[in-house]
Amino acid sequence: MVLDNDKILRICNRLACQIVEETDVSKKIILIGIKEKGFEIAKLIQKKIKFFSNKKVKLCSIKIEKKNNNKIKFEHKFSNDYLIFIIDDVLNTGKTLFKCVNYFFNAGYVNIKTIVLIDRDHKKYPVNVDIKGVSLSTNFEDTVKIISDNKKLRAILV
Repeated sequence: MVLDNDKILRICNRLACQIVEETDVSKKIILIGIKEKGFEIAKLIQKKIKFFSNKKVKLCSIKIEKKNNNKIKFEHKFSNDYLIFIIDDVLNTGKTLFKCVNYFFNAGYVNIKTIVLIDRDHKKYPVNVDIKGVSLSTNFEDTVKIISDNKKLRAILV
């Protein structure tokens, strides 16, 4: 096991603190979790932000349909004065995060930051991770998965 539920919760707490610290008082925050596991991480972060801050935080999900030519499904509308945090569970090649950042950038949003729980440092796409939970050195052939059992998360190496 790479991370157990307690470690993931501590990391999400730290990520939430970093979001609050990096956001001016007047900025509105939107957390956009990449379905499925990135959205679960985003929910944990939102809960932590609400616990120790009075910031209003909007939570949305985005889905990339890998079987449908990587079509993006995002059905929410919001103004350009939000600071967008795109959240994913594991950064492997960076393709998923790159597609999401590109989607919002092409839609005219410029205040975009990226967050990943685990950065594997095997990027093939030109995407920058602004805030990362942990860096994990693995072989390229290894796979890191986030597993959800009874609302508890854990990261494993397969």
